[in-house]
Amino acid sequence: MASRSPVEVEFLDQTAKIDVENPAPHGRLCDACGAPVESWDKFCTSCGAPQDAASIDAPASAIAGSENTIEPMRRFFRCEKCGAEVATDPNQRSYACPFCDSTYVVEYSPAATGRQRPEFVIGFALTQAEAEEKYRQWIAAGGWFHPGDLQHTAAVEKMRGVYLPFWSFSMLAESRWSASIGEYWYRTETYTVTENGKTVTKTRTVQETEWWPLSGKHHRYYNGYLVSGSRGLPQVEAERIKPFQLPALARYEPKYLAGWLAEEYSIDRDEAQRLCQDEFHRQEERNIAAFLPGDTHRSLQVETWFKHVNSDLCLLPIFIFSYRYQDKVYRFLVNGQTGRTAGDKPLSWRRITAFVLAIVLLIAIIALVAMAVGSR
Repeated sequence: MASRSPVEVEFLDQTAKIDVENPAPHGRLCDACGAPVESWDKFCTSCGAPQDAASIDAPASAIAGSENTIEPMRRFFRCEKCGAEVATDPNQRSYACPFCDSTYVVEYSPAATGRQRPEFVIGFALTQAEAEEKYRQWIAAGGWFHPGDLQHTAAVEKMRGVYLPFWSFSMLAESRWSASIGEYWYRTETYTVTENGKTVTKTRTVQETEWWPLSGKHHRYYNGYLVSGSRGLPQVEAERIKPFQLPALARYEPKYLAGWLAEEYSIDRDEAQRLCQDEFHRQEERNIAAFLPGDTHRSLQVETWFKHVNSDLCLLPIFIFSYRYQDKVYRFLVNGQTGRTAGDKPLSWRRITAFVLAIVLLIAIIALVAMAVGSR
């Protein structure tokens, strides 16, 4: 039988080797706490939650074979502090034991999961308390177009610091370009106008542009653009809390994740590379446009090939706050390294309508005053 790949689980200062393909628990998982439950149990032995009737009525043959019946996307290991059999989510690298709050970092080997291991990490520079204070300041700042009771009625549903995956690429861009280059030249012309009933001849300088075609090659090395590897954090939202100070990147070690949540990437390398190359192509167009001679240009066409592509998978610190206002959930993000913030607030359509009506009323008053003055 082929040998199984172990998983490294870092618990405080210790590391245990766990065989994830032959888990200890039997049966299924409790929907309430994730603890293993035997197929015939009516209640979870850990939290007491009632179990699904379908599993209770399972035939004897299923019960007999329940030793190998596990949820395919779950893995388990035994907590070294309290002995609980803990279920792990393969999309999460770190968590706390639900029974004794011990902090764990789970390292699945690439051979066992087929997923790339993080290469770099930036540690949290802000504490949870500092991030919460930024949220309180931001929600209190309000604004005339936001509800006046937002600070008092917004209910925080979730506050957490999490290491989110980002892809960082470096690559050489080689381009061919063509454009019409414009050079300004000036001529003087005369024209006539009527002033005080007399015809007056004047002169003025007119700008003209001479156009001529030009083409060439351009190459440049690009790096430093981060692509979110989490579908929970779209790229447009990630841009709002950038930049990260990349010189602070350190080689990844599981100890950085202890006490924090960490998410596995859900956007793979190939998809992230396409997003990155789209951005690098836009940067290449801007750089070529700045490189062109002449005073102006038009009809710029750029065809780019990328070579020598290298990628790094990084874990970067972000605080995510979710809050609810009138049954709608909004998010507030904090860059866990720099403290940069971004978030969305609800709009008060009543206030916006009142503002628009006030502007319309003001314009009407000004028009009436002007008409009254003009009729005198």
